[in-house]
Amino acid sequence: MKFDLHVHSCLSPCANLEMSPSEIVARAISAGMDGIALTDHQSARNCPAIAECVRRAGLKCLYGMEVQTAEEVHTVALFDTVEQALALTNWVYEAMPKRVNDPETFGDQPVVTWDDDIVEMEWRILAMSCRRTIPETAAKVHELDGLYIAAHIDRPNFSVLGSLGAIPDNSFDAVELSRTANESLWFPKAAGYAVIRSSDAHNLDDVARVWTEADGEFSVAGLRAIFAAKATWLSPRLTRF
Repeated sequence: MKFDLHVHSCLSPCANLEMSPSEIVARAISAGMDGIALTDHQSARNCPAIAECVRRAGLKCLYGMEVQTAEEVHTVALFDTVEQALALTNWVYEAMPKRVNDPETFGDQPVVTWDDDIVEMEWRILAMSCRRTIPETAAKVHELDGLYIAAHIDRPNFSVLGSLGAIPDNSFDAVELSRTANESLWFPKAAGYAVIRSSDAHNLDDVARVWTEADGEFSVAGLRAIFAAKATWLSPRLTRF
């Protein structure tokens, strides 16, 4: 199976507004993906919409978010259900600054329906860190029976290696390489973790431009077993971002 576990919708302030759940699903299917994950910054509020889209389209999906922790590190949480993802959202919201988003500075943050109607604009600034640390977030994600992944460890900013210089013990189920990362250089730095490659797509052209392959079930339990066996294959890296 082929999957892309790091895709943003229009809810993420840095994502293109064309990134509606329905368009994301259509692009993933046209690219031959068997599964995707929706991982907006600090929120899973567009997961209900994409859940309906994948139900209608017959695509498999995991639901989650990209949590920017107190260490200013990007991490990805994944769940089988929308309810689990929204539970983590509420927990992260409790630890976020109570500041109103400025769309001119940070970007729009629309919460949408499956057929692209805007329900409301998320008022919190999703581009900021919460007060939850990596160990705290890992514990919460695992308490909710999810997977916790260190995002784009090859990047100098907002990554565990770029910010902390090392991968914290007993926190992550896998680590992610970005689209352009040379795996021969970064595998030795993955500290024995399973490695995936994801698009981190913020616009439609980037959805599933890179991916991960594995044999097994596209679910949290299935991926947990795959990660434990370190049985993933990465798509070729891109030479340009």
